[in-house]
Amino acid sequence: MKNELPSVDAIIEACEATWPPANTKRVGAWVIRDGAGGGKRVSAATENWPTTEADLPVAEKAMRELGMNPLFQIRHGDEHLDDMLEKHGYHIVDPVNFWVIGIDELTKNAPPPVSAFSIWPTLSIMHELWNAGGVGEARRAVMERAKCPKTGLLARTDDTPSGVGFVGLHEDIAMVHALHVDKELRRQGTGLNLLKQAAIWGKSQGAKYIALIVTQGNHAANPLYTNIGMHLVGHYHYRTKPSQG
Repeated sequence: MKNELPSVDAIIEACEATWPPANTKRVGAWVIRDGAGGGKRVSAATENWPTTEADLPVAEKAMRELGMNPLFQIRHGDEHLDDMLEKHGYHIVDPVNFWVIGIDELTKNAPPPVSAFSIWPTLSIMHELWNAGGVGEARRAVMERAKCPKTGLLARTDDTPSGVGFVGLHEDIAMVHALHVDKELRRQGTGLNLLKQAAIWGKSQGAKYIALIVTQGNHAANPLYTNIGMHLVGHYHYRTKPSQG
């Protein structure tokens, strides 16, 4: 049942544990993240407690000192922050969906033989696939610094390396990140095979759930997750504004 699934807060916690920023510090009412170029998820500021107009310049200054254009992650319950940022000229970027499924649902049927593997340390072919999918060196550094149990995922389709991913474990959630399927080999079950392999690995580590976060604009991934029975349990988005210099 859906009410047995982990909460959005639990998934966010698992996401942060398995896909960590290079550094995190508390500055006034804010949590400031230095993602070291690893993308929005590890670079966005969030509230430490409810903020006011007087708190906004503090976060902006802290992020600019890190060489970043101010970026905020807006989670459920942050409506007042969302309204404040909109008033200050911040616009919404990259709204995302939270997907989750019980791990037994994905381990009922194994992927076909030699179609997907759990591999750590990662291989050069995996880096090539990630590069093709926009998961460059700075994002791969996020995987390396994750302190949780973790593995890479590699798929093969027609005897060709076809897809890649990363999964980390936090408590009973196996969190999948950086999924990419070669665009020439899509619509052949590769994405599902990667998720099944993530579930097999996660179950071996004691996980009860597979979860992931994907942008709402990913019109290939979101229908796949619906079709395999994953549950859409929440959303968040970012706010930023054009650099003033």
